[in-house]
Amino acid sequence: MPFTFTSEHAEFERAVADIARKEFYDGYLARATSDEPCRAEVAKLGAAGLLGLGLPEAAGGQGADPISVGIAVEQIARADIALASLVAQTSALPSCLWDGLPRHVGGPVLRSLTSGESVMALALTEPGGGSDLTGMSVTARRADGGYRLFGEKTSVTLGMWAEHAIVVARAEGDGPKTRRFLVPLDRPDIARQRFQDPGFRPLGRAALGFDGTFVPADHEIGGPRSGLSAQLADLDFMRTLIGLMCVGLARRAMDETVEWVRRREAFGVPIARHQGVSFTLAEHETRLEAARLLSYRSLALRAAGERHSREASMCKWWAPQLAVQAVNDCIVIHGHTGWSNEMPLQQLLLDVSGLQIGDGTPQIQKLVIARELIGREYTG
Repeated sequence: MPFTFTSEHAEFERAVADIARKEFYDGYLARATSDEPCRAEVAKLGAAGLLGLGLPEAAGGQGADPISVGIAVEQIARADIALASLVAQTSALPSCLWDGLPRHVGGPVLRSLTSGESVMALALTEPGGGSDLTGMSVTARRADGGYRLFGEKTSVTLGMWAEHAIVVARAEGDGPKTRRFLVPLDRPDIARQRFQDPGFRPLGRAALGFDGTFVPADHEIGGPRSGLSAQLADLDFMRTLIGLMCVGLARRAMDETVEWVRRREAFGVPIARHQGVSFTLAEHETRLEAARLLSYRSLALRAAGERHSREASMCKWWAPQLAVQAVNDCIVIHGHTGWSNEMPLQQLLLDVSGLQIGDGTPQIQKLVIARELIGREYTG
């Protein structure tokens, strides 16, 4: 595990941090409190080469290693966590389109995603399933030239404005029971209904209903990237990146609070002089640095081709919890000022709180860890 970045990683970190600060930092609060899709910012990410970083260059990406993807996610999250989520998703999810689809199908979609011209959703969760990915009810029935999809997906991030979705469905007939399909979302038989959420509003969540939606046979994601096991491997990547998203967001709150305690005076001295304030910040800085190193450890294992489900689950349940605690204490340290919606702290708390649930609840992550620690035969 490289506990220090290579010179190339360090240079990349400085470059992305500079882009994040100049392009996205100041506009965070206005974007985060609006339901409008952030198309202009997505285009800027694409122009900077930050979408699909881990994809091959032939697919429109940069061929970056997982650590570089993590660096980009962490630094963009320090400015805007919703945009960081797009950076993460375009590296963690679309690789299956390059490996598992004909080039004439997957190629144009990937080029559109990496340029920032379009976005793609993952339709995985179902109303009655939650984290139970084996009990899916959305079905893919054989039809002339392909399949027809029936059923509903819920809690689909980007579901209202994505042009395409990767839909995981239970296939009828022979072959693997669980399969993945690339589905254009402009079909009239796809119903979309938006959720009213307090956080991640520029991305939004939606329910997608399929009523016999036709999917051509060449839109089924095949090969080694097909089925539920491949989806779970992609989730390990995304769960690790979520850890760094949370660290980046919490570090923004910490940055602003450090500046605040240097300026704000009480009893004739800056409140930074009071240990009740400075020690609280020191404790959070320590925990966040530990979560950050755990996340890069998980990415290093991925880069080496090693299994990292345990580490990914550790990142996914622990980092959001730490970030929520850190941001909440930053609000308290700011006093009545921190309670105001004119500052970004309240919105940071709303945004990061949702990551305690998305891509698997803390209970699911702890179950994954416990199975590897104690054994599946003892944990169910």
